Amino acid sequence: MGRKKLEKAVGDDKLTQYSTSAVGDSRIEFYSTTPVGDGRLAHYSTIALRDFMGVEESEICLILSDNNMREIGMAFYEASLPLCSESFYFEMKPRTVGGEEPPEQVARIMRDVDVVIAPTSKSLTHTDARRIASDLNVRIGTMPGITIDTMARCFSIAPEDIIELTNKVKNLIFDASEIHIETEAGTEISLPIKGRKIIPSTGVLTKLGESGNLPSGEVYVAPIEGKSNGTIVFDASFAQIGMLTSPITIDIRNGYAEKISGKTEARTLSRLLNNAGDDARQIAEFGIGTNPKAIVCGNILEDEKAIGTIHIAFGNNIYMGGTINVPIHLDGIILSPTVYADEVMIMDKGRLLIP
Repeated sequence: MGRKKLEKAVGDDKLTQYSTSAVGDSRIEFYSTTPVGDGRLAHYSTIALRDFMGVEESEICLILSDNNMREIGMAFYEASLPLCSESFYFEMKPRTVGGEEPPEQVARIMRDVDVVIAPTSKSLTHTDARRIASDLNVRIGTMPGITIDTMARCFSIAPEDIIELTNKVKNLIFDASEIHIETEAGTEISLPIKGRKIIPSTGVLTKLGESGNLPSGEVYVAPIEGKSNGTIVFDASFAQIGMLTSPITIDIRNGYAEKISGKTEARTLSRLLNNAGDDARQIAEFGIGTNPKAIVCGNILEDEKAIGTIHIAFGNNIYMGGTINVPIHLDGIILSPTVYADEVMIMDKGRLLIP
C-alpha cells in the first residue's frame, strides 16, 4: 500500500517536531506530543481506537482533522501513539459542506495508511477520497462535528450491544420492497427499496476496507431514485442547520424535493441543495437509529443514531449503492415515526417493534 512512498513524501524527521507545510489550499501540520485538556477526551479517544476501530500495533494511522476540530483531532493523535506503529496528524481547512472533497494531496495520503480517523467539521463519508481509500482496504472512521459529550455518551456502550441491536433492526427491513412512513406532524411518504442493499452501520470497523461513522448505530438504505412520493415533515434537526426551531416540510415527487417550505431554516436548506445542483434535491437515504446512548442534540452525527428517530437524506448516495453523485449529503431527523416495511409495522410512534 505504498508505505515507502508515504515515508518519503512526508519525511520521518518532520514527525518528531512541530512544523507547517502548505499543500494545495490546505495546511498539513505535524505535531509533537502535548497533553490535551479534558480527561474524558483522552479516555474515549482510546476506547474508539482500540475497541471500535481495532487499531493494531503493526498499523499506520492517519488522524485527519481541521482547525475547528483541532482539540479532538490531537486527542486522537495522542491516543493512537501507543496503539500503532506510526501515526500522523494532518490538518486541512474546514470543508464548506458535507461531501466536499479534501485536497487531492490529502486524498493520496489517505490511500497509503491502514487506518484513517477523521474528526472534521464536515463529513468525508460521501467523498471519492474516502471511497477510493476504502477500496484499497483502508479502514476509515468519519466523525463530522464530533463533540466530547457525544463521545462520552456513544462510546460508553459495549460494541457487541450495538452490533446485536443493529442487526435485529436490519432484519426488520431486509426483504422489504417499500418503506412507508407516517407521523402526527404530517409526514406521509413511501420509499421503494426493492433490490437495494440494507446496510447495518455499527461503528465497529475492524475489517479491511470497512468505513462508516464513528460512533454509529443505524440501519440505512438508498431508496430507488425517481420513485418516492409523498410529504416529509422534519421536526428535530438537520445537517448543517442543527436543531430546528420550526418544522421543514418537503413535498416529494418522483424522488425529488419539489417544494421546501417553512421558515428561515427551510430557506437555508433550499439554498444548500440548490448550490449543489438539481440532483442534490433527490432523496438519497432512509435510515433508522439504533444506538441506545445517542440523543437528539443538534449534531447530526449523533442525532441520526438515536433510537426512536428515523432520518431521510438528500444528495449523494453512491457509496450506499445508489446512483446520485453530487458533492453534498444532508440528513434530516424525524421524531416518533410510524414505519411500515411493506405491510408490516416495524416502528410505532418511535417504538421499535423487534420480535
